Amino acid sequence: MKNFAGKVAFVTGGASGIGLGMARTFLAEGMKLVIADYNQDHLDAARELMTGNNATHFIKVDVTDRAALRAAAQEALDMFGRIHLLANNAGVGGGGAADDPDFEDWDRTIGINLGGVVNGCKIIVPIIKAQGEGGHVINTASMAGMVPLPGAGAYAASKYAVRGYTQTLRLDLAPHGIGVSCLYPGAVQSALMPVPEDDSSAPPGEEGVFVKRFWAAMRAAMDPLEMGRLVVEAIRENRPHILTHSEFLPEMRAMHQDLETAFVTGLPVPDARSSFERFRHETVARLMAMDVID
Repeated sequence: MKNFAGKVAFVTGGASGIGLGMARTFLAEGMKLVIADYNQDHLDAARELMTGNNATHFIKVDVTDRAALRAAAQEALDMFGRIHLLANNAGVGGGGAADDPDFEDWDRTIGINLGGVVNGCKIIVPIIKAQGEGGHVINTASMAGMVPLPGAGAYAASKYAVRGYTQTLRLDLAPHGIGVSCLYPGAVQSALMPVPEDDSSAPPGEEGVFVKRFWAAMRAAMDPLEMGRLVVEAIRENRPHILTHSEFLPEMRAMHQDLETAFVTGLPVPDARSSFERFRHETVARLMAMDVID
């Protein structure tokens, strides 16, 4: 999707942080905008920020509530008549460690971070497809969906799953002229990650060292408006991956090298298996690179 003016964006988690940065950038590109968010305080603040703008509509919605999200999509259609760009950005942190015996926080994190993306796509993507005008889908994962993070089992699981879901969605929507991108933010100024002014509340010991370094990184976090600008560039180029934080690049290179060396080589591979994998890879590459409707 190269031309944004006059088109309609639907942004979940759009009233603060990355979502608001994307929303404001879409608006600056001439789009009409639906900001969907669960937090009323954030909605009120975003509405105040955009006072006087009649191209923006605000909806309070829980992305885990499918009936409510379906109603929000219909409200967007009633307001603007179309939806061209879907940004599934709603998310939460926490959820517990991989070996945490608690299920309540785990289920909540998976339900919002992964379930909210799936719900948004299953409810709104059919609308975009039926319009026949192309469009784009942005699903927000995280660099925690690329690299491991200790103590964040639920969060990492949800973000790795968003990554896989989004890659498959891109293949499925390519024949319909709809682009799909996965966004992997690192440190971005966000209400999701409140950071104290000083380190006095950090826990003791090794955990405290980790927390203090994390807080320091967040104090130097990217401006959400800069993130929004980078997202718009990626949509115009129909890039499947939006990786904005190059401090992760050395680790990513090392991880991929480790994966390559982990393959067991020298075992016989039947022709039928190798032939199918070549065919599958060629199919995936073709769909990944398919042009979209402008």
